Amino acid sequence: MIRVLIADDHHVVRRGLQFFLKTQKDIEVVGEAKNGVEAVQLVEQLKPDIVLMDLVMPEMDGIEATKKIKAQWPEVQVLMLTSFSDKDHVLPAIEAGAAGYQLKDIEPDDLVNSIRQVMRGESIMHPAATTKLEETLKEEENLPHIKNPLTPREKDVLAELTKGKSNREIAASLYVTEKTVKTHISNIFAKLEVQDRTQAALYAVKHGLTEGSGK
Repeated sequence: MIRVLIADDHHVVRRGLQFFLKTQKDIEVVGEAKNGVEAVQLVEQLKPDIVLMDLVMPEMDGIEATKKIKAQWPEVQVLMLTSFSDKDHVLPAIEAGAAGYQLKDIEPDDLVNSIRQVMRGESIMHPAATTKLEETLKEEENLPHIKNPLTPREKDVLAELTKGKSNREIAASLYVTEKTVKTHISNIFAKLEVQDRTQAALYAVKHGLTEGSGK
């Protein structure tokens, strides 16, 4: 038997899922949670095989609940069942450890098949979610810092620039001359396709380039 926990803040959704899943001979619904906090608590108590997890819930959303569940009980699988197919929801869900991502408009039989596939160790994605992921990857490939990678030293200069430091302060921090810093900053502007320090700093924050090279 596949032991399933349903986590969704809508009572009607939980009832509907439970009603249908009870018709499946190899599936047992062991519990219901109406938010992420309850989902984590019930996973600890009931040790289900798989959690059908909604994304947007009160108290704790599905992303955070998935992170906690996978951190403490990595053997428990999570299948996202949501209304959102945009990259801002899909990517965090997969990064959190979800084994599958399905939309609520899925046919009941397809949902059951998805549950079985996840339990066989397969990764399941709704076509709409897959399309969004592919679009995101293509967008990322065209980002300036991907097309024109910064050198380790340029990364260091950008990290210092993001802290609001002047050229003189950056030079002192990195033990180089101000002229060298100016050259690096010119190269950074060209590579990131920005016009000034503010744009460079915003770009760095948005794309996680604020740490430097670590060298």
